[in-house]
Amino acid sequence: MKNIYIGFDDTDNLDADVGTGKLARRFEALLPEGCRLRGAVRQQLLVDDRIPYTSHNSSACLIVEVPDIALLETLRDRAVRHIEKESLTGSDPGLCLAWGDNGAFEPLMEFGRGCTERVVTQAEALKAAKGFHLSGHGGTNDGIIGAAAAVGLTASGWSGRFIEFARLRDFPDIVTVGELEGRGLFVVSMDRDAVSPRAEDRVDTKGWLRPRLLGHRPVVPVLPSGNGLWYTLWEKRRKKSHGR
Repeated sequence: MKNIYIGFDDTDNLDADVGTGKLARRFEALLPEGCRLRGAVRQQLLVDDRIPYTSHNSSACLIVEVPDIALLETLRDRAVRHIEKESLTGSDPGLCLAWGDNGAFEPLMEFGRGCTERVVTQAEALKAAKGFHLSGHGGTNDGIIGAAAAVGLTASGWSGRFIEFARLRDFPDIVTVGELEGRGLFVVSMDRDAVSPRAEDRVDTKGWLRPRLLGHRPVVPVLPSGNGLWYTLWEKRRKKSHGR
């Protein structure tokens, strides 16, 4: 199985019920037979008044396991149709597909890191994605910047949070460490004096389980609350608008 990274950006507007993250996650239903979604990762880019964005200037990347690289063309065509069908008026959608050995991603990784620190251009995105697929699908096409950055940051294995992994939304608010780890999630204590969480310990997710992408793994950082109970470090924040 080979990993293909599919980045989506800027597909919504201020009135949207379906943001870019949800649009990306819905692409799972369109994956060719034999392909499997490993996870969907949200990436946070630079928030700056010089950058037009909808709410938080984030983009999304799917990690898809593909049994045969020959399916790449089918994946690309379906992703293009998906983003063109589901993107909303007033958005500037972009799509990026990348594959290959880790070394091939270095320009995209560097570009992604740059997008968290400074204002970048479409020309820089196109240069970083040379050899891969990068396309704009409406408006200014500025979404190619975030789509390429999402792929680069996700491929680095050290940035972003999972918005889909092992049906994370199906877990109850309080779940055992063993249940999480049984689905491939790694529960890690962030307290300097705490022992490692035990399989029978419980984790309070506050109704918002979003593992971090660390070392190419989905990691759930927790702090102790006593009596075998832990709680996750973050919780859902309200969406705020920003003029486009």
